[in-house]
Amino acid sequence: MRRLVLFFYAAMFIVCVPVVCWCATYDVVITAGRIYDGSGQTPYTADVAIKVDRIAAIGQLEPDADVVIDARGVAVAPGFINMLSWANESLIHDGRSQGEIRQGVTLEILGEGSSMGPLNDAMKQEMRDSQGDIKYDVEWTTLGEFLDYLVRRGVSTNVASTVGAATVRVHVLGYDDRQATPAELEQMCALVERAMQEGAVGLSSALIYAPGCYANTEELIALAEVVGRYDGIYLCHLRSEGDRLLEGLEELITTARRANVRAEVYHMKAAGQANWPRLDAMIARIEAARAAGLHITANMYTYTAGATGLDAAMPPWVQAGGHDAWVARLEDPRIRKRVVEEMRVPSKDWESLYLLAGSAERVLLVEFKNEKLRHLTGKTLAEVAQMRGASPEETAIDLVIEDDSRVGTVYFLMSDENVVRQIKQPWVSFCSDSASQAPEGVFLESNPHPRAYGSFARLLGKYVRQEKVIPLAEAIRRLTSLPAENLKLKQRGRLAQGYFADVVVFDPNTIIDHATYAQPHQYATGMRHVFVNGTQVLRDGAHTHARPGRVIHGPGYRP
Repeated sequence: MRRLVLFFYAAMFIVCVPVVCWCATYDVVITAGRIYDGSGQTPYTADVAIKVDRIAAIGQLEPDADVVIDARGVAVAPGFINMLSWANESLIHDGRSQGEIRQGVTLEILGEGSSMGPLNDAMKQEMRDSQGDIKYDVEWTTLGEFLDYLVRRGVSTNVASTVGAATVRVHVLGYDDRQATPAELEQMCALVERAMQEGAVGLSSALIYAPGCYANTEELIALAEVVGRYDGIYLCHLRSEGDRLLEGLEELITTARRANVRAEVYHMKAAGQANWPRLDAMIARIEAARAAGLHITANMYTYTAGATGLDAAMPPWVQAGGHDAWVARLEDPRIRKRVVEEMRVPSKDWESLYLLAGSAERVLLVEFKNEKLRHLTGKTLAEVAQMRGASPEETAIDLVIEDDSRVGTVYFLMSDENVVRQIKQPWVSFCSDSASQAPEGVFLESNPHPRAYGSFARLLGKYVRQEKVIPLAEAIRRLTSLPAENLKLKQRGRLAQGYFADVVVFDPNTIIDHATYAQPHQYATGMRHVFVNGTQVLRDGAHTHARPGRVIHGPGYRP
């Protein structure tokens, strides 16, 4: 009995002795970095501490952490926000988002006129049939389900999306070139409302492409009104970025005012040499609208060429009914002749990027589905036309038919002087307008625009450090807090205590892009460390393979 009593007291003594915890105060401390907090204000030197997924402290801190990073002599900033990303499919294939992470992008805003939901059965089948090198099962129906699907698969960046005006139009009307009936428009509005409740950050439209160009202003206003009720934003690829640039801008301003919604111009530009002088009037009109109380902003990529497809060289009427109907019409000799004629003559009814480029020598072919055509990758339309002994217009038509696709195309449209002028505007943020790729596997089957690997590093290296267009603190504000505020994202876009720990560490003296039009598959360099939601995804310039990305919901989210 006595032994039992002694055992009992011994056990009580062991249990009651306090346990000493040797746990670190923080998970990560980034020491002695030059802090660019996203406000645009003067940087300062301090330490940044991360605990779990949040910024725990900023100041002079004890390096009491599991991971300590010496940031002396380099910049520490919030993660960058890509205001227009086409990483929808590339993230399905490779969630590491290598090309973006290595530039400091921690949030991809997906969608431009189209989105990965909402889908119906016909749209799902079309998505399966039209896939290129990246193959995937369509395991979702709504936009919210797609974003959740991405995160379940694992992505290194955070993801958010707009709902595409063209997507809801196709959902209800198909690819018909006609106006929606009141009942159809009501259905489209209901689809937009559901997407906003699922967390879409806003509505997007692309008004030079079929079927988006079939929508009139009243349709856009009705859809944007729904978005406004959920405090979202309306982003628009203007109906014209060239000859009718100011008219296209005016349509956006009218839509935003009548719908009572914030607005943004996608990839701001004045396309075509004859239109380069129009940029000043565009800037002045946006400034006037802002002064009058309209919340209107813009984004841009840091290059003088755009990238899309050969569909942007052909009239919208020939594309009515969708891709298969387009190809079938091009095979009709009578229709083909009419298309060739219209491709050669400027029109007030549609915008031709082929004509705005100025010549077939300024049209670069970069992506084919057909293996037999891939040897043409990197050649100009003029070179291929000469090889085939045909006109550039006939060649473009033949390539669409033979490849059974829109054919990925780069158009040289803008001037560097205008790029600089746009960068100087305090209401302009930045985008890649491209997928997030890696120089490996299926990505090497085509040539992307170099902006896929360099848009953000090019801003910081070429335009900030080398040409001193804007100060580094201002550039970081436009990459971080400006887009976060425009999208009404909570606790993102700043280095501040309690904010999510999307943090980048880079050398402002060396960061630079390397991708070119001839050799685009080249990573930018100079980014050292990247954290997404407190998890390190880039360490000493190498990807850790971590995939901590989350869905970032818009202000209308109703879980």
